[in-house]
Amino acid sequence: MLELYDVVKVREAIPGEKLPAGTVGTVVHIFSDPLAAYEVEFADADGRTVAMVTLRADQVVRRGE
Repeated sequence: MLELYDVVKVREAIPGEKLPAGTVGTVVHIFSDPLAAYEVEFADADGRTVAMVTLRADQVVRRGE
């Protein structure tokens, strides 16, 4: 299970948010009921948020794994 502020990458593209597979983001909220899911913030090189997306546990992996 991921933890708050873990750096993650998406396993598959999220076309509606224009996020290609492998995009890196940070877990900013964890949902556990009814299933594990994560609110992930994606930022540009200047630190500005470009997307905030709720993803299922199977859609993300801890960066480096």
